[in-house]
Amino acid sequence: MNRELLMLVEAISREKNVERDLVFGAVEAALAQATKKLYEGDVDIRVAIDRDTGNYETFRRWHVVPDEAGLQLPDQEILLFEAKEQIPDIEVDEYIEESVDSVPIGRIGAMAAKQVILQKIRDAEREMLLNDFMSRGDKIFVGTVKRMDKGDIIVESGRVEGRLRRSEMIPKENLRTGDRVRAMIMEVDLTLRGAPIILSRSAPEFMIELFRQEVPEIEQGLLEIKSCARDAGSRAKIAVLSHDKRVDPIGTCVGVRGTRVNAVTNELAGERVDIVLWSEDPAQFVIGALAPANVQSIVVDEEKHAMDVVVDEENLAIAIGRGGQNVRLASDLTGWKINIMDAAESAQKQADETGTLRKLFMEKLDVDEEIADILIAEGFTSLEEVAYVPLQEMLEIESFDEDTVNELRARAKDALLTMEIAREESVEEVSQDLRDLEGLTPELIAKLADNGVHTLDDLADLAVDELTDITGQSADEAKALIMKAREHWFTNDAASQE
Repeated sequence: MNRELLMLVEAISREKNVERDLVFGAVEAALAQATKKLYEGDVDIRVAIDRDTGNYETFRRWHVVPDEAGLQLPDQEILLFEAKEQIPDIEVDEYIEESVDSVPIGRIGAMAAKQVILQKIRDAEREMLLNDFMSRGDKIFVGTVKRMDKGDIIVESGRVEGRLRRSEMIPKENLRTGDRVRAMIMEVDLTLRGAPIILSRSAPEFMIELFRQEVPEIEQGLLEIKSCARDAGSRAKIAVLSHDKRVDPIGTCVGVRGTRVNAVTNELAGERVDIVLWSEDPAQFVIGALAPANVQSIVVDEEKHAMDVVVDEENLAIAIGRGGQNVRLASDLTGWKINIMDAAESAQKQADETGTLRKLFMEKLDVDEEIADILIAEGFTSLEEVAYVPLQEMLEIESFDEDTVNELRARAKDALLTMEIAREESVEEVSQDLRDLEGLTPELIAKLADNGVHTLDDLADLAVDELTDITGQSADEAKALIMKAREHWFTNDAASQE
């Protein structure tokens, strides 16, 4: 049987033009796998084949780990102090081996070994083809639909296959076997059998790359696409910037008679594209992103990273868009939370904010409504501003003399100190598990405490919009934080079911 093993190795080595050692390694792996099936636990088996005689030995082995680490894999590991009882000079990361009975290779074993080596060769060929394809640096995968696989589409380009998941397709797009397809290469996952290249036709990056291919000025560095937001198959917005004053960014991307933008639209099943001029000024950028709606006024809230945009009645529906599409895309494009409102809603909100601020000044500074209104009219929006704005600026207020200014500043500082002490006491009430929650900063913890959120359950019970109002985070950030806080619910449920 040992002679048959050597003949098998020689035959495979010649047939596949691979080194004998690679074949021997595959046979050893096959024999080790067969031996492991004789044991109940997940044991570690090593097989050593003599390259000249074909004789082989089998060993069960244990990995030596530090005593303080403990046993993570009891069937495969041994603590250092126990290992030293057998081999006094053994070190961590070495192995203790014990000879065990070898399984006979037999004809079935020989065929299994052959299958192992053939699979290894196929994997090597597949990896070589994939590396050759990726070395070309292509960002867009061009191929034909080969087959369907559990709702996904397998696209073939030469001998390389890509996987276009249903979630990454353009909605209502009907692709059939043999259709030519272009898609963005998002990642390469070598653990996936058959089609390791993950593709997308709905990602914003795909639209950016299509424009880069259609507009030479982008490749030349004269133009830059700063951001892109898509409602795949329906509508999209891109923000462009010109690095050359002689080049019109919007007109260049549109092309003569719309040829360039139409080429992109046709590739994306008729998806309409709004081309927006990017601006360093966030307010101006948002105004452009909301086109074709005309904006009356805009108020920027840096702390909440949000903007209140006021439009007239005629433009309200246009600014929001069907199903909120226009404002949603504009928000994704600019990275700002955008609140669309008409003049009446804006006036009401300002009145509410003024009332809240008036109440704050009257309570914390112990002043009457007239003094509070003077501070609001002069642009003061917080106690910090009253306490620490340069003295000369407050002295320029006609209604205040120096004594009044000094008294207001002193009261504001006292109020801030009192509020800070109360805040610290509130933060001290926050549970340790909430403090330890990944993603929570001291600033966020303080904001949560100010709003009565002191435990993981308090946070887990919040709705996304409630948390965004408290912390000023984006909806995605708030959702992720709430889900993180709810993890212990599922862990506890699973434990109770066990």
